[in-house]
Amino acid sequence: MSGFRFFDTNILVYAYDSYDPVKQKKAQDILIQGIKNGNSVISTQVLGEFFTVVTRKIQHPISVSDARQMVKNVSVMDVQEIDLQIVERALETVDVYKISYWDSLIVAAAERAMCESIVTEDLNTGQLYHGMTAVNPFQAEAV
Repeated sequence: MSGFRFFDTNILVYAYDSYDPVKQKKAQDILIQGIKNGNSVISTQVLGEFFTVVTRKIQHPISVSDARQMVKNVSVMDVQEIDLQIVERALETVDVYKISYWDSLIVAAAERAMCESIVTEDLNTGQLYHGMTAVNPFQAEAV
């Protein structure tokens, strides 16, 4: 594997949402580290979900223009586009791992980007998904 880490939407949201300062600091630290190391990947799905959450679903939503700038800022990471083959792999992943389609799309995009791990709190920490390890950075032993 490449050593690349795929960041799920929740990691980006925590980095910008001040609701939980401990999670915010941790998310900011790992994103900064990933950007500096050049080993971080997100997908177009993550960018869209991030935009929707920070403009509509957090306790203190931000403006559309601020969110657009944030999307530009995080897009310095490698961005995996979602295509039909990734959708098809996600559908297979739903069946294999019994996880949601949206989580399966994350797994399929991370697999396409040849990531070693998926940084998320939505998947089972330590479990392998198509050879990639799910890592929850908010658990004591993680990242």
